[in-house]
Amino acid sequence: MDLSAKIKGIKYKPFLCRELRIFDYRNLEKALSSCGSFILKINKENQIAISWWVSAKRTRSYPYARVYDTLGFFGKKITIIPVVKDEGKEGDRDFLQWDTISLMSLLGVYVIVAYYNDAERSRRYKHKITNQRFDIDYIQTQIKKILSYQSDALHWNLAHIDKVGQIGEKALESYNKISKRLKVEMHSWQSAEKRIVELLKGKDEFMKLSRMLAEKAQKRERLTIQPKENLSGIKAIITIQNYLGGYYYFTVDEVKIRRNKIFLIEGKHSKNNFLPSLEDIKDGLLKMILFTNIENVKIDGKNDKKYVSVAMLKLSVENHFDDRNLNNSQKMILKILFQEAKQNKFELKIL
Repeated sequence: MDLSAKIKGIKYKPFLCRELRIFDYRNLEKALSSCGSFILKINKENQIAISWWVSAKRTRSYPYARVYDTLGFFGKKITIIPVVKDEGKEGDRDFLQWDTISLMSLLGVYVIVAYYNDAERSRRYKHKITNQRFDIDYIQTQIKKILSYQSDALHWNLAHIDKVGQIGEKALESYNKISKRLKVEMHSWQSAEKRIVELLKGKDEFMKLSRMLAEKAQKRERLTIQPKENLSGIKAIITIQNYLGGYYYFTVDEVKIRRNKIFLIEGKHSKNNFLPSLEDIKDGLLKMILFTNIENVKIDGKNDKKYVSVAMLKLSVENHFDDRNLNNSQKMILKILFQEAKQNKFELKIL
């Protein structure tokens, strides 16, 4: 099923954000090495909430959960994403995608596209690196620019993305130095340089390339039922248009239609625990932020019927959910989650 919808803006109140540690500006490196999300105290007047992605790919290390934890902060929110992460020939390599920047723009989060410039050699694999670290000086420079930037996150992100080609070049130069210093073979330089060349063509080319890759991934995902998902409806792709005419491509785990209502369901499943992890739940909540703010949902582009969209987060566990199995912490998470669902008008189903 192919869905389309529109979004004007985001209204959402998060309840499950964890309390963020506060670090002084001079301790940014320590903050990045110890917390996925934190508050950075610039001076007496200024604080910002920061999250960072281990990889450019959203399926690794729960970056959505890290971003979610900053959404309760009332000041500027920043997320740091590596333009590319190469773990070496025996590891993974991921590149930044435009749809990631798009989603952060919708959420009002300023993006710093960054690069790793230091790492250690893996003890287990000859051609793999670990404990990668960002160029702190570069990130501090970008933070200062955001602090004085007067426009919103969308405009910053659009302007910042013009520089993504040069940032990609810096990333490749850094990996080249890391490779030589640690004597670790990385992934093909030719294919990486080819991707960077595309990025150097600018924002429009980057958007076009990322959109094409996102659409392919979206279609692949639609054909796949993950074992972690306990789903019974139809898998769908949804294209969301914002007020500026920008398009965003996402998947919907499950779609159900009841009369004039269309249910957009995000599923989280746990095979070994009595409740999906808090990170999994927060990952699902980021989709709820999106799905609770869309309107004008159409099926296959047809205007013959108007649907009222209903966002639903579905949590499931192996061999059926039983709240008697939950510990006190899990019970508290569920209690707060029901409050968040009620406040933001999405449905919560547990089975």
